[in-house]
Amino acid sequence: MPQQNIYDNEVFFNGYKNIRNNAVNANTLFEKPALFSLLPDMSGSSVLDLGCGYGENCTEFIKLGALSVTGIDISKKMLETARKENSNSHIEYINMAMENIGTLDKKFSIIISSLALHYVEDFSGLVKNIYNLLADNGVFIFSQENPINTCFTSGNRWTRDDEGNVLYANLSNYSFDGKRESTWFVDNVVKYHRTFSSIINSLVEAGFRIEK
Repeated sequence: MPQQNIYDNEVFFNGYKNIRNNAVNANTLFEKPALFSLLPDMSGSSVLDLGCGYGENCTEFIKLGALSVTGIDISKKMLETARKENSNSHIEYINMAMENIGTLDKKFSIIISSLALHYVEDFSGLVKNIYNLLADNGVFIFSQENPINTCFTSGNRWTRDDEGNVLYANLSNYSFDGKRESTWFVDNVVKYHRTFSSIINSLVEAGFRIEK
């Protein structure tokens, strides 16, 4: 099944870029500080960034001491921006879907992914490939869209009061893993919902030890 490449859609790409250009966004305020708080000492490390996007994290990893960073992304438009704004002789950008990382022929001491894994259908297959690409004592650190958010499938997304103010988000079909479609800048944006149990069990079955 071909992977969706929504970030090369011009409308989606520009809408997403506008959000990221705003200093007050969830990535900057919450996600990135949490992700970076989990990083080990990166001195001399080889890093694989899955879904590297604009490459700003790749640049940060080099500043933190990484010896080399490989950033992969399915989006040519994202990588075009990365090469323009975050080029470095120690960073290699590759146009590749995460599902194809089994073709890479090197080991990495740290593998990182920021808000990208919920676009992958075969999560178990992906984490097995990640485990195989890690060097001894390697570390896998990732963030993804919260299952409480990805579970929604039908009906009204929000419950509002008589004035139209949002009271709370509605949940549906949390316990059922699978494909979800939503509207975000464009229609039919595909993501894959997995319960917390599915995520944890897939990691354990692949051989990972969960530390934090």
